Amino acid sequence: NSRGTASLLKDSISFTEVSASGLFEGHDLLRRGFTSVKNELLPSHPLELTEKNFQLNQDKTNFATLRNIQGIHAPLKLQMEFRAVKQVQRLPFLHSSNMAMDILRGNDESIGFEDILNDPSQSEIMGEPHIMMEHKLGLL
Repeated sequence: NSRGTASLLKDSISFTEVSASGLFEGHDLLRRGFTSVKNELLPSHPLELTEKNFQLNQDKTNFATLRNIQGIHAPLKLQMEFRAVKQVQRLPFLHSSNMAMDILRGNDESIGFEDILNDPSQSEIMGEPHIMMEHKLGLL
């Protein structure tokens, strides 16, 4: 009956009592994971958070305006179209511009930063197709 003994020990001794406490306690990598300075940084400018969430805020405003003008069916239909467009993807090793999403949002007629200087996350490096598909399907 080793399970019963293990559960009794687990319940009687808490991990906080066993670990060292105080100012000199080290970061427990196994329980808390890696620390990242990027997660602890505060925004450097008040507009940084607004710019980061610009597209989400714009979509909310457009949906509210559309609801006030045309009724509840218009934003619901548009949200269904957004979901359908997000589900359609290319294979993971091919670059996708997601032109349908740009058309639905009305960004197809505007020229932005990413059109001229490109998005750094969309580099032209192509990986090994078989390995990328196996990773996406969870076989690796």
